[in-house]
Amino acid sequence: MSRYALEVKNLTKKIGSKTIVKDVSFEVEKGEIFGLLGPNGAGKTTIIRMIVNLINRTGGSVIINGHNLDDSFKTAMSEMGAIVENPEFYKYMSGYKNIKHYANMATRTITKERIEEMVSLVGLNEAIHNKVKTYSLGMRQRLGVAQALLHEPSLLILDEPTNGLDPQGIREFRDYLRLLANNGISVVVSSHLLSEMQLMCDRFAIIEKGELIHISTMNESVGTGEEALREYAFEVSDMDAALAILEENELSGKVLKKNATEVSLSIGKEEVAKINRLFVQQNIDVYGIVMLKATLEDRFLELTNKDKKEQMV
Repeated sequence: MSRYALEVKNLTKKIGSKTIVKDVSFEVEKGEIFGLLGPNGAGKTTIIRMIVNLINRTGGSVIINGHNLDDSFKTAMSEMGAIVENPEFYKYMSGYKNIKHYANMATRTITKERIEEMVSLVGLNEAIHNKVKTYSLGMRQRLGVAQALLHEPSLLILDEPTNGLDPQGIREFRDYLRLLANNGISVVVSSHLLSEMQLMCDRFAIIEKGELIHISTMNESVGTGEEALREYAFEVSDMDAALAILEENELSGKVLKKNATEVSLSIGKEEVAKINRLFVQQNIDVYGIVMLKATLEDRFLELTNKDKKEQMV
């Protein structure tokens, strides 16, 4: 049994003399939500289309739950469900009839109980017998997920699944993906909504100009782990005295910015308490300590603008 739900190795796509995707490799753990991020035209949709075999690969391999797409195509594809475009259904039919129609076309027997289980999983019990034309976009997305999961795949691939959803629909959809992951299904999701990806994903990769430039857990990247360095701002009564104390204790190198009343430093949790004690011991009033939360957008812009900054230097 493979450790990974998905292994992408040296994935490459060329069109003529132009390289669209170059030597991209990553793994997706079982039961995790993995985000694929990148500017428009970076190549992430091309990567997804190669993974789900909608377009040919120039090079590289795709392994799904231990099955190589080239050597065991049918078995590998049976381990995967996908929504690459907005899910399309017969609008004049009910949600149930649509999903039953798909089940009848499947290569394996899908029971009525399995259909009902998936309908319940995505929260469509009350609306499943209504015509799809009465569904909101969010409901159609959820019906698409139920359809993609009918054949019990270990991996779900979603390309821009929250396009067109309102904030409530996005939150509901995010909650359903977390429920899937908690049930052991791995999810690969591509999106340009960075704030949503930060809330949704366990790990993510950034693709730029067809290359993978960064991969990490969300905690590592936005500094939510226990040992992470974060930016903390101290509001104090005497800035000159506060800076002198930081220098005496070899902490001045961690200062990020300061003004007349506030100094911010890149430090860990333990150092926050230490600095607060130092200030109080020297009769400096501390009016407030605020942790300034980093965002995925901050990290994304930092990484994707890195080359531009280096070229300007």
